[in-house]
Amino acid sequence: MTYRLGVDVGGTFTDLLMINNDGGHTYRTKVPSTPHDPSEAVVSGAQALCDEHGVSPGDIDLFMHGTTVATNAVLEGKGARVGLVVTEGYRQVLQIARSFVPGGLAAWIVWPKPKPMAALECTVEAPERMAADGSVVRPLDEARLRENLQALKSEGIEALTICLINSYLNDAHERQVAAICAEEFPDLPISVSADILPEMQEYERTLTTVTNSAVRPIVARYVGNLQSELTNWGMTGKLNLLRSDGGLMSAEKSAAAPVNLLMSGPAGGVAGALWVAQQAGIDNLLTLDMGGTSTDVALIEKSEARLRRETSVGDLTVRASSLDIRTVGAGGGSIAHVPELTRALRVGPESAGAVPGPVAYGRGGELPTVTDANVVLGYLPEALLGGTFKLDRDGAKAAVQTVADGLGIGLMEAAAGIIDIVNENMFGALRLVSVQQGYDPRDFALMGFGGAGPLHANAVGKLMQSWPVVIPPSPGVLCAYGDATTRMRVETARSFNKRFDDTTNAEMAALLEDMGAQVKADLAAEGVPKDEISVTYEVDIRYQGQAFEVPLAADKEMFDSGTGIEDMRAAFDTEHERLFTFNLGAPHEFVNVRATALGKPANVSAEEIETGNGDPIGAKMRDHTVWMDGQEKAAVIYDRSKLRSGDRVMGPAIIIEMDSTTLVLDGHSADIDRFGNILINPVEGE
Repeated sequence: MTYRLGVDVGGTFTDLLMINNDGGHTYRTKVPSTPHDPSEAVVSGAQALCDEHGVSPGDIDLFMHGTTVATNAVLEGKGARVGLVVTEGYRQVLQIARSFVPGGLAAWIVWPKPKPMAALECTVEAPERMAADGSVVRPLDEARLRENLQALKSEGIEALTICLINSYLNDAHERQVAAICAEEFPDLPISVSADILPEMQEYERTLTTVTNSAVRPIVARYVGNLQSELTNWGMTGKLNLLRSDGGLMSAEKSAAAPVNLLMSGPAGGVAGALWVAQQAGIDNLLTLDMGGTSTDVALIEKSEARLRRETSVGDLTVRASSLDIRTVGAGGGSIAHVPELTRALRVGPESAGAVPGPVAYGRGGELPTVTDANVVLGYLPEALLGGTFKLDRDGAKAAVQTVADGLGIGLMEAAAGIIDIVNENMFGALRLVSVQQGYDPRDFALMGFGGAGPLHANAVGKLMQSWPVVIPPSPGVLCAYGDATTRMRVETARSFNKRFDDTTNAEMAALLEDMGAQVKADLAAEGVPKDEISVTYEVDIRYQGQAFEVPLAADKEMFDSGTGIEDMRAAFDTEHERLFTFNLGAPHEFVNVRATALGKPANVSAEEIETGNGDPIGAKMRDHTVWMDGQEKAAVIYDRSKLRSGDRVMGPAIIIEMDSTTLVLDGHSADIDRFGNILINPVEGE
């Protein structure tokens, strides 16, 4: 009997979920994260989970891991010192950057321009030049290049990047430079832009490749240590890491191309939500992944998560595919405070994190948090994690009282204000992925997960008017479920800048065939059987003269049959009008083409639960009191593990389980479906 293990590291807790490959039965646990070394919680949690259920580490054939190591390195400015080799005359490519400045009018006055990830003193030039058609204008002067590289030897660089002009068309010079750099710097990891991003636009290509170099030593060290610890434990299975686009990549590949891991952590939640939604028959879904430090939101349309061709972390935006996830500093550990100047309540983005955590955790925290407010209002019972994690309600009250005193209001009003503000913050983030993308949130269900998501999902669903609000089984470890159920993925891209009028269907079909064969071979090299590989295609299209493009799915068979170009023209016009409400009469042109190879989906089916009679009385634990709508109200606490399919819970109610707590508001009902999902809807007439 074999198992697959999914592990997701959050700012407060590390979630683990193990799946029996034969029957699909799941086992789960949560352990406190270890920010100083995330791998400690990963390994100790895996050991504890296996010991608890009598599973040998040798029985784990797949270990899937979502990690924030690369993300944190960028956010904290702890990336490696990077050396950069560019074409002669382009030494300031990162300093010049793009002219776009975020913010409103006069933002250029107050905006602190981010520091380039490769310093100017660490940038040297390669005497060479490729033309815009890929032909050689000036051969590489190897002797002068070696002289220029000597300047880097005194800069203490830890990684090296090579990005030459027009190398996306002809990478011969980049390969020559890489070989010379390997001789001059034999101990440094070298990233070549033709491997990381073979697309036009030299700034984006340079920035993305430099970012890859900056996080490469850190990720390689982390992955190597984790692999070593797992091997010492006795695990012989394959270690895979979750990519930003929701696919999996091997540990070896992730150490070489870690720029694809920048949104690894949040991607697990979307992958898990997509799997649950497919089982429940829900096609359109908004996701609300609320953890201890932040909340991640995304949109799933027609059972497909929206992809972005850029990944943004803090001030950094690189050209790497990622799920369209937006993050807001609103989590269970978000700190509430009343600034002296404004005397207006603020919640987040600062977080108490895992250490010391909210005051209610009893680990030395002193500042009031969202979790403390939930405890004060009665939304969180006195224990978490199946009763093993006791909460200090008196401490939470004392902490929230400081906010009440600062505002000059009562304790309960202050706690309710904290919850209202954090809900509005998440509401704003959800509007970014729905309303501002041309979608009506009323056409979507809302899934709440993460340790704190089910506590707030009903209220946020009310703000969005997105029904039903879905709370999946084990919502606190859904990110780990996503890690465990996603597929291996390899992607390649090429620039193909041609007008439709200058392109033939046969030319496009041949290009897609070539790229498809390449990604199939790459995925097969990672151990995926060739008969289990499927390939999808995507093209970037724009009107001639536009500075941006719209990505669209493409079908190779359309081009084989001779209708592809006209089909893509119609699809682009439809999408452009949806996004911007207008179309242009300008010619259409292709910009980039991508091919993606996917492995076989996990053979995991959702477990159906026992059917009940509609009455949840058998799951009732006790009566309870909550503060809701400005007054105390009678509520009931239920044990989720005892709820049956068809049961209906009327709000106000609290449904508890090992890894999370669900709040059902007054005027709403929660129905249990055959897979154990909680479906919350407004009660008619309320």
